[in-house]
Amino acid sequence: MDKINSSKADRALDAQRDYMAKREKGYREQALKLYPWICGRCAREFSRPNLSELTVHHVNHNHDDNPSDGSNWELLCLYCHDEEHSKFANFIRYGGHAENQTSAATHNPFAGLKEALAKKK
Repeated sequence: MDKINSSKADRALDAQRDYMAKREKGYREQALKLYPWICGRCAREFSRPNLSELTVHHVNHNHDDNPSDGSNWELLCLYCHDEEHSKFANFIRYGGHAENQTSAATHNPFAGLKEALAKKK
């Protein structure tokens, strides 16, 4: 019984990997034709030998949104791509900057100190 479930799971994983590889190949090839081989963040330049380190980032984080004009893509090196996804994950987990900002304190602990010292003299 475990062999049957394992085999079924293996087939499902293989099918998912094939689907992702085909989808990625399509938009990756298009993006590499549209844009210069330069990271959009750190401006690192790429050539054929290291082109595998240049990734296609989906600006709106929707990997199924692949317009042919490339408006949802940007080329990023592996490091900048990881950083971008980390920032997005933190945004989802912790919220935006506006939610985390605290207002400045309005209390002044030394208000009236000068007058109090003047009375004491």
